[in-house]
Amino acid sequence: MAACCSSLATAVSSSSAKPLAGIPPASPHSLSLPRSPAAAAKPLRLSASSSRSARASSFVARAGGVDDAPLVGNKAPDFDAEAVFDQEFINVKLSDYIGKKYVILFFYPLDFTFVCPTEITAFSDRYDEFEKLNTEILGVSIDSVFSHLAWVQTDRKSGGLGDLKYPLISDVTKSISKSFGVLIPDQGIALRGLFIIDKEGVIQHSTINNLAIGRSVDETMRTLQALQYVQDNPDEVCPAGWKPGDKSMKPDPKGSKEYFAAI
Repeated sequence: MAACCSSLATAVSSSSAKPLAGIPPASPHSLSLPRSPAAAAKPLRLSASSSRSARASSFVARAGGVDDAPLVGNKAPDFDAEAVFDQEFINVKLSDYIGKKYVILFFYPLDFTFVCPTEITAFSDRYDEFEKLNTEILGVSIDSVFSHLAWVQTDRKSGGLGDLKYPLISDVTKSISKSFGVLIPDQGIALRGLFIIDKEGVIQHSTINNLAIGRSVDETMRTLQALQYVQDNPDEVCPAGWKPGDKSMKPDPKGSKEYFAAI
């Protein structure tokens, strides 16, 4: 187990994402649509409101299809799995959060290792901040619920987790890790993948670290806040390093100049 957090995976295998049960796949859209010859013959006239809507939608990826599309922009692959929470065994179904909450879903390689507990406890210590943003946190590894329980029952000073404020999911079949494209087949464990899923069940952000590199709770929080901001303000986008209270940007030549002139 100790080797899992020091060895480096040589490749990340991609996997097709299946849409959540009962929710049809998003319609295919490209980021820019070519005009037909007939349309080109006539000037396109849009009202101010429709122009803003078209401009905003061009900055949102909606990856239709499930065979070779990226995960971001697609419905998150659903799962129903056992987990440990509050030192009890429970069932967690991802689709139960649809229409209710955002979800931070993160994968880690193995229980009773070294980098992993620093991430798991860091998310737990910040749980209340995510809860205020209507967001649930779910941790996943290929370990059994019995291993999860033993780790939770181990004191932090001894390399354990102590009580956590969110569930740890068991992926002993490796099906969840595979469906999210983070499984390392020849090692049978997951890379450090993290996904932000919105209330409609669409993956809006993903990041995947190799085994030796821990993730930043601060950056996860910042990205979640930026996501929620642009969903509440669809005519705006968030520039690099944006945080709540910072100036956003209008995604057009004229509007963007206001941002660049202000920085």
